[in-house]
Amino acid sequence: MKTTKPGGQGTATGATPDLGISAQNTQGVVALLSRLLADEHVLYVRLRNYHWNLVGMSFGPLHALFQQQYEGLATDIDDIAERIRMLGADAPGTMAEFIQLATLAERPGELPGDRTMIAQLVSDHEAIIRHLRRDLRACDEQYDDMGTSDYLTTLMEQHEKMAWLLRAHIDQRG
Repeated sequence: MKTTKPGGQGTATGATPDLGISAQNTQGVVALLSRLLADEHVLYVRLRNYHWNLVGMSFGPLHALFQQQYEGLATDIDDIAERIRMLGADAPGTMAEFIQLATLAERPGELPGDRTMIAQLVSDHEAIIRHLRRDLRACDEQYDDMGTSDYLTTLMEQHEKMAWLLRAHIDQRG
């Protein structure tokens, strides 16, 4: 099978899936899914970091919210990797690959206050939402992969909800 490594290089490892998507289109979809997988990992690690290191009056509700979000992302991360495998490619699986592929930046040594944590997480979710919006269109219109487009729509809706839940904690109207 000609599979696609993260970033689009092929390797021979088994039977090629015949899904009605050209090899070139499959490589495009795998590349965007690999980037998404990396971004989800960066956000997952940031949520864990903030969950572990949160202090202050908002500790209880934010500690629980951050945990709820990183647990949800853990499931999404597995699903994204499995989607890459369904397309016949190898999923990236190392921190080095994730850092190389991600568009979200790591912030080593930063432990901001709770409001800044929330603002950073909202920004990360919104960046992923913008990429998902672009990528789901590309999957449908450019790569002829409506299955991945539909899947990305669901992920986008999940990130929209996560961003909304975080924004509600810093809304100044209350």
